[in-house]
Order: sequence, then structure tokens, then C-alpha cells
Amino acid sequence: MRIPAGLEENFRFLVLEVHKQVEETLNFLASPSQRLLERINGRDDYVDNLKSLIEEKSFSFLTNTVTDRRTSNLLRSINTIASNLERIADFAVNIVNQVQFLSDPAFLAHYDYQTFFEEVFVGLETINEAVARQDLALAFRICQCEFHLDGLYKTNLDQLLAQLKRGRETGNLVTTLFIFRYLERMGDSLLNIGEALIFAIIGERLKIHQYEALRDTLAASGMESPISQVEFESIWGSRSGCRIGTVAEPSDDGRAQRVIFKEGNLGKIQREKASIERWQELMPGLPPRIFGFQAADSNASLLLEYLGGCTLQEVVLNSEKEILENAIFLVLETLNTIWRETRREQKANANFVGQLRGRIDDVYRVHPSFERAAMSIGSLNMESLGELIHHLAEIEPVLDAPFTVLIHGDFNLNNIIYNHNEQRIHFIDLYRSVDADYVQDASVFLISNFRLPVARGPLRDRISYVTMEFLRFARAFAQDNHDRTFEARLALGLLRSFFTSTRFELNHDFAKVMYLRSVYLMEKLAAHRGRPWEDFRLPDQVLIY
Repeated sequence: MRIPAGLEENFRFLVLEVHKQVEETLNFLASPSQRLLERINGRDDYVDNLKSLIEEKSFSFLTNTVTDRRTSNLLRSINTIASNLERIADFAVNIVNQVQFLSDPAFLAHYDYQTFFEEVFVGLETINEAVARQDLALAFRICQCEFHLDGLYKTNLDQLLAQLKRGRETGNLVTTLFIFRYLERMGDSLLNIGEALIFAIIGERLKIHQYEALRDTLAASGMESPISQVEFESIWGSRSGCRIGTVAEPSDDGRAQRVIFKEGNLGKIQREKASIERWQELMPGLPPRIFGFQAADSNASLLLEYLGGCTLQEVVLNSEKEILENAIFLVLETLNTIWRETRREQKANANFVGQLRGRIDDVYRVHPSFERAAMSIGSLNMESLGELIHHLAEIEPVLDAPFTVLIHGDFNLNNIIYNHNEQRIHFIDLYRSVDADYVQDASVFLISNFRLPVARGPLRDRISYVTMEFLRFARAFAQDNHDRTFEARLALGLLRSFFTSTRFELNHDFAKVMYLRSVYLMEKLAAHRGRPWEDFRLPDQVLIY
């Protein structure tokens, strides 16, 4: 896979011109001259033109030529590299223009700026070879330039700040600090270039720490294929903040051996690992197996079993009725076993009002009209949303769950895997699992079902079927376990999920449907104050759309 003819020549010239720009910037700092300053400023226009030409040719090639994915990825990477090369040239111009603010250009000689340039040259001189050979090691070396430049910048920053405290030559010191800052930003651009090369080679956009985590975790798990031969495909749509993807290692029989790679915040990944191990001990096979775990600084990564089957959402929307009924039966049987075996005689409060308050600003940013003020129509008075939430905050402390169970913590349809061939259910994304009120999982499940993007017709009837089956099961479990405030707590959980889900819904009409149902449940709970909570009943229709 090569850069198309013509474009490759422009790209090589761009790398050479930027290298020359940085080289002459180094010469200018050692011996400033008007002639050299004009040449550096003049070359900046040529670099801009080359970058624009590369961009135009790349898009023209993609538009007018049938390309495979690898060629398309390479062209996208070339554009990213060209943009960052232009930035490096711009930083060079910024550096030489800073020199005019020095009372004496020789002031810079007190500091080791040359080492910065040496590291930038290493990165620039590696680019053409890394692109031509599609070499991950070379791409990685370009990325490392940023880490080395960061270290140099920190050393010089500490020195300059210490000297600034003395209050002498502050103008020269601040100007020198700006020059070093531009050199450090060249490192940021080199990091972007290295990561763009990783994308061209692997086929996915990975930050360098994600690439390192993937490489190290695969090695620790015993996967022997070079990472350049491993297929990585991102799984998009997660709101967890983690990078998730499927990894396939080619095998001798031609069948790809797949695993799931997950990388993110250290605490979050550690919690998920501990939760998976606990679930595995409780019900072997319910969660994915762990093949590898690596921790580094503030991040960590997991290599997990790739679970066959499909999500429960796909079953609800696409399967035959018989398969849907079977899947729901297995989910409810699994939940019944889990809730009964993990039940502990300890009171718990889900803090639904606290969860709502923690997300209310995000809801208002997306739907500012939802911030309802108090209103009056004749003798009818309607409290503001804030007043209603205040009432809920007073109600919730007396609605403790009488016992706890082990909950999933994010029990939506996409976190439940159904394998029809094996007649098994699996749980994924378990980092929120805790011993808590089972109503937390019940309310999340019901609203994730309600939110499915289907307005009417037979498909909506299937969604309503799942809703009512789950509600029937949860009510039966509550009755069998003498949970007398289940209905009131479920109303709290549902109104919380109805309300906070609107922040992800840009269809204002549908968001308003969920918002109004949330407000309806708020008003219904507020109106029940002073009466026994055992008598509260949730209207089924609030869950039917």
C-alpha cells in the first residue's frame, strides 16, 4: 500500500520543507538576521500551499477512485500528518518572531534549546521512512518525541520559574518561556503524526497509551501475532469513557480468534475486573472471562472473552416472537436466581433524587425549556420542578429497600447478551456492580426498553410485551420477598431514568414524552405524602408508549 503517485511527491516535499524550516529556525536563534527571518516567514506560505495541495489531491482521489479501506485510511492519515506538519512550521515562525522581544538574542545561550531541536529533527527525519515502510516501531518512535520534549520543557520551565521569582530580566525570561512552549507544542504535533501512522497501519484511531495498552495486554495474554497483523475494530456508542474494540488474531485454519479489548481509567477498569471476578464466582459463564489485565499510571486495560450471540436490544427489535419470548424467559430466570442467591438482610437507599440532581444541569443544557417554573391557572397551582424535586428528597429517606441484592448497575438492553444456540444469557459492562436496591436495575431496564426508537405498530407492541413481562416479574419478586414499598421506589427510579435519559435524546418531541412522564410521577408521589407508602401503586400505562 503506497501513497498515490503525485501525492507522494508533494508529501515528501512537505516533510523536507518543514525540516528545513525548523533547521533555519535553529540557525536563526544562534545568529539572528533579517534575511533569515524573511526566508522563514516566506517559506511558511509555501508550506501552507503544499498542505492545501495534499488535502485537495487526497479528497479528489477518495472521491473519484474506488479505494479499499487501507488506502482510504492511509490518505486520511496523510492529511492528518500534513496538517500537523503545517503546525510545526507555524510554531517555527512563532519562535523566530519572539526573538524581537529579547533585549539581547544571546540571552538564549544560557539555556539548552538545541536539545529540543535535536528531538524534533529525529521525529521529522523518521516520517518518510515510517510512511513508506508502514512501520509501527518507527511510528512509535515519532510518538516518543513528544514525551522527550515534555521532559525537556518541564526541566527548563522549573529553571525559568525559579529565576522569575528573583524579579530580574523578567521580559527575557518570559520570552524564553514562550519559545520553549512553542518547541514543546511541536512535540504535540509529532505525537499526532505518530498516532496517525498507527491508524494507517492498524486501521483504528488509537492514542499512543491505548496502543501501548493493547500491545502489552495482548502480549500478556499469550497472543503471539505481531500487533500489525491483528485486526482491531472499535465498538462505538459507549458512554463509559473507555476505548472498547474487538481484536482478531488470525489462525492457521483461517478463523479469526476474537477477544474484546477495553482500555480506560484505572479505577474504572479495576472495578470492572473485580466485578467480573465476583460474578464469575457467583454464576460461572454469566460474565465474559478475563484473558489479560495491564495497569499503567492512571490507565488500565482488560482483554475479555468475545461472547457469541446478540444484545437483548437486537432480539427485541429483530427476532421472531418465539425467540424473543425465550430470551426474556432466560433473562428473568437468571435475574431471579441472582436476586435470591445474593439477597442480604441489609437496608439500602438507591438515592434516585441525588442521581437526578447530579445530571439535571446536563438535561437543561440539551432541553432548557424543561426547567419548569411555578405556575397558576385560576385556582390551580402547579409547583416548580425544583419544588417537586425537593418533595422527593424529603420522601426518599423513608423508602429504604428492606434488603440488598447484587445488581448489574447499568442494566440496559445493550448490556445483556443472548446466545440462542447455547441458550445462555451473559452480562457485560459490569463496573458499576454493587450490593444495592434491585429497583435500580429494574428501572434502568424498563426505561432502556421504553427508549427504543419505535413509535407505533407491531414492533412497539413487542416492546410493550417485554415491559409488562419484566414488570410482572419484578412485582412478583417484591411480593414474595415482602417488599412493601417496591411500587413507590420503582416510581422514583423510573422518574429519575425518564428525566435523565432526555439528555441523550435530541428528538425534542420524544424527549418531552419522557420528561412529562417523569413530572407526572413526581406529582403522583408528592400527592401521596401523608399516606402509607405500602398503598402507592405505579400506573402501568406510564410505561406504555
